[in-house]
Amino acid sequence: MSDSNAQVLQQPVFKLLAGAFVFVLVLKLFFAAVLDLYSDEVFYWQASAYPALAYSDLPFITSLLVGVGSSLDAGNPFTVRLLFIVLGTSLPLLIYWLALPITNRQQAIEAAGLCLCLPLAAFLGLLAVPDVPLLVFGVLSIGFFERAIRTNAWKYWLGVGIFAALGLSTHYRFFLYPTAAILFLSFFKPARIQYGNPRLWVAMFIAAIGLTPILWFNFNNELSSASFYFVDRHPWEFQLSGLLHVFKQAGLSTPPLYLIFLFALFLLYKNAKEGSSSAALLLSVSLTNLLVYLVLAPWTDATSTSIHWPLSGYMPLLVFAPLAIRETYSWAQTKWNEATALKLTKAIPIIGFTGAVIALLGVGSQAFQLPLQNLVGTGVLSNKMAGWDEFADYTESILAAEFDASEPIIVTDNYYTAAQVEFAGLSRDVYTLDRDKAIRDGRITQYELWSKDESGLSAQSNREVLYINEDSTLTVPDKHELLAIMCGRVGRIEHIDELSLYNGDKQFSFYKTDELLGQIFNSTYRAQPCPFPARAWIDFPIEGDVLSGTVNISGWAYNEDVGIDSVELVIDGEFVSTANYGMPRPDVVTAMEVSSDPNAPRLGFNIGFDSSDFANGRSQLAIDLISQQGIRTRYGERTVFIEN
Repeated sequence: MSDSNAQVLQQPVFKLLAGAFVFVLVLKLFFAAVLDLYSDEVFYWQASAYPALAYSDLPFITSLLVGVGSSLDAGNPFTVRLLFIVLGTSLPLLIYWLALPITNRQQAIEAAGLCLCLPLAAFLGLLAVPDVPLLVFGVLSIGFFERAIRTNAWKYWLGVGIFAALGLSTHYRFFLYPTAAILFLSFFKPARIQYGNPRLWVAMFIAAIGLTPILWFNFNNELSSASFYFVDRHPWEFQLSGLLHVFKQAGLSTPPLYLIFLFALFLLYKNAKEGSSSAALLLSVSLTNLLVYLVLAPWTDATSTSIHWPLSGYMPLLVFAPLAIRETYSWAQTKWNEATALKLTKAIPIIGFTGAVIALLGVGSQAFQLPLQNLVGTGVLSNKMAGWDEFADYTESILAAEFDASEPIIVTDNYYTAAQVEFAGLSRDVYTLDRDKAIRDGRITQYELWSKDESGLSAQSNREVLYINEDSTLTVPDKHELLAIMCGRVGRIEHIDELSLYNGDKQFSFYKTDELLGQIFNSTYRAQPCPFPARAWIDFPIEGDVLSGTVNISGWAYNEDVGIDSVELVIDGEFVSTANYGMPRPDVVTAMEVSSDPNAPRLGFNIGFDSSDFANGRSQLAIDLISQQGIRTRYGERTVFIEN
């Protein structure tokens, strides 16, 4: 080891970087092991089980990485994420590699450290998502291109082509990298000479190979993938909220670091004007990625455009961010004093790293639902990456108890529940009735190609079915519509069980059917009775009402095909009394188009109770609807105040 390298390793900045690197890695490893798969991750796992050059929303790289990892231990979320952890963890090292020939060793180390202080960048690798390889291939292609321009060495030109091809085989958003390179070659005058360099054209040819998966899928599927990304996904109508794009980005990257990035842009521009090709290249890549999403923000998918898509634009800025911080320090020292300048500049990475840790802890908190609910209450924490192990175990027990002599088809209301069923190894005969999220996420075409959608279900017959709804993600009308579809495909269907997790924040209903009718069903047929969900309304009290003395709770309830048996008043989770149910409500029959409830039009109820029997203060009031089939549904929970 050289003396200069040894000195660098002894510097406090390097020690802080090493400590932060290890701390973030430990958090990623821990949460990757305890968190269930997110809906995107489990879809990519499902795609890996059906190898192809491209899928309806992405080329093959993401599913390939997932498949290689999961092959080490099937059904383990950690191995699904393993290669993404490796790639995401390497990003600070790649930033160091990118910065080293452009700045100096000290600033390259600082740039790597600042990568850990950019929350979204530090977070990369925890989840098996395409942003991870996209960013890695993006930084590698920039670094090789910068070296190729400077040295004209074949190894760098080949590196440019290979990593650009891999990036184009990862995501449509990688198109902005070659676009930025072309803008650099076209508008930075000293670089125009490269158009006459045959090595550039070899690199471009290799890179173009990466377009094969996208072109293959679109030409074979009526451009459905491209249509989703460039047309269907976005409203293409002006949205005022899109003007908040800059402020959202400042919040996500932490305001101090965002200001440093803006200053780094200025420094890049200044160096490019002075003839630095490296600065001009970094400026082109950064501005192309940042400005495209800034300009399109009011018209495009607000969630993605305003959150993680611009991340590629910050990677080049990390190279000049240490210089920007030094310039900020000099300015603050002149304006105030050295102590103030030191505090100001130290606060930039501290706030950024704190934000990164908070982001990791925020996502990881899903693994500790029940203890955290005691602190924050229900309905607060996300459970998209929690509860799937319990769901799989419960589903397996239902299969054993209800279908002991057969292997039923499993049908779900959404695509990610279907994928979770496959991931748990419960069945490969899984279908989804998803007409909503699968379309929003651009995945409906893929399920059609796999024949795992509703049309694929039509080809099946003479098989029993376990039908599963994730009730906590459905409105009552949605659940009614889905059950109507299922009831139209079978001769008989019955509600058999429910699973409630995390105090009701995640809920599933399970239904058992007899044989599928296959192609012989028609649009007017429906199994009778169909176990539709009960629907209700509480006329009084409303949210926030003050109750005193004797109170009369009133409203209506009905259950198509089945009928309501009784309505019960529940306060603070405890039964209070049974309603007087069966008062005429022809207005409800007309307004709600009730057609098959056996109690209609006698759908009204009232419940009298003495509020003085309860302590003064805040209470939670709700009703329980008990159907003629014995299915209990809680409805209308609201906060009221008792004052006597």
